[in-house]
Amino acid sequence: MNDLDKYYKILELEPGATLEEVNQAYKDLAFIWHPDRIPKDNIRLQQKAQDKLKEINEARDRLRSFQPKPLTTAKQKQPQSPHQSHSQSPHQSHSQSPHQSHSQSPHQSHSQSPHQSHSQSPHQSHSQSPHQSHSQSQKQNADLSGKDMSQADLSEKDLSGRNLSRANLTGANLKDAFLHKTNLNGANLFKADLFRANLLQADLREANLREANLIGADLSGADLRGADLRGAKVGSSGRIFVKLVGANLAGTIMPDGTIHD
Repeated sequence: MNDLDKYYKILELEPGATLEEVNQAYKDLAFIWHPDRIPKDNIRLQQKAQDKLKEINEARDRLRSFQPKPLTTAKQKQPQSPHQSHSQSPHQSHSQSPHQSHSQSPHQSHSQSPHQSHSQSPHQSHSQSPHQSHSQSQKQNADLSGKDMSQADLSEKDLSGRNLSRANLTGANLKDAFLHKTNLNGANLFKADLFRANLLQADLREANLREANLIGADLSGADLRGADLRGAKVGSSGRIFVKLVGANLAGTIMPDGTIHD
């Protein structure tokens, strides 16, 4: 088994899986094996989770770095060699007169080609624009504070570390979303579906979580000071199915309306 096959196997994928499949497999496994989901007193499982997370991180990084290379090489070769060397040169050499071939060709070959190779838009659009647009979109989307995302479908999305303070997420679908260390300070999550969402160490101070579905959500280490959980779904048959290990609940309005002291 070569290295690539090994990395695909670590992410539980078939060889040749797409970059999108690689990213999704990584998010699924990171959600399952994150050490913060394991009880701190279980040293054996903590170590296993850390080793597993390191393994899937390496697999994702290696497969990400591998996949773009053949695509970039193909794009570079196609516009240059086939069209310029094989389709243009024969027409010039056979159709131009002797005078043209001696007097014009040198100027064309030496003065035009450099300008074309450095200033043509096809090369710029393939090599520069994606990087520029990607970095620009990251800057534009990094801060989502105050953004209206009511009723948005964000299931299984990775929003870890993002700034969503005061964002309107009323009725949003956040099932299995990855919200590790996300800033949701003052966010409106009224009736949001956070089923099995990963909210590890998230900032939920003063957040509106009224009537939200929190069943299966992991709020370990989250800051819930002053958050409003009235009417939130946290379990069934008297059993709580929300993980709150190490969460700060000072001043939190609990589902039954009582204030946690």
